[in-house]
Amino acid sequence: MNIRTLKASEIELAEKVVAIKRVAKVVKGGRRFSFSAIVVVGDGNGVIGYGLGKANEVTDAIAKGIDDAKKNLVKVPLYKGTVPHSIEVKYGGGHVLVKPAAPGTGVKAGGAMRAVFESAGIKDVIAKSKGSSNPHNVVKATFRALSEVRDAVTVAQHRGVSLEKVFNG
Repeated sequence: MNIRTLKASEIELAEKVVAIKRVAKVVKGGRRFSFSAIVVVGDGNGVIGYGLGKANEVTDAIAKGIDDAKKNLVKVPLYKGTVPHSIEVKYGGGHVLVKPAAPGTGVKAGGAMRAVFESAGIKDVIAKSKGSSNPHNVVKATFRALSEVRDAVTVAQHRGVSLEKVFNG
């Protein structure tokens, strides 16, 4: 995985809440409720991060999720508003397929994946979530897929060939 980490203080980030769940702990006097929130942050230009926050109040859980997401930022290579190539990734029960799309297609992705793509600034993409629809695993699988995507320059350097040879074979 070619993850490139960044500092949150250098970038203007927008937050998106993917999911909020109320969880209960059963104690002697009854049930204690708390909240967990999955949050995705991004600058709309290829920098994204995700985080999980847990607290007794929804706003505190979201704030903790944002702080956690800012600690896990990565840079994703974009090519003309889409991903450079197709990729299929599995994380736990979540299985995602991400394919590049022609300009004007829009973000054809469901649920948790849509938030990740919009935060990254990907305008045109076709994505399918297979397997589990658990937002935790879908976000992590999408995140892993985007972090494993390589741009043409990186591929050329890795193979030790010119950029033209990568495209022309």
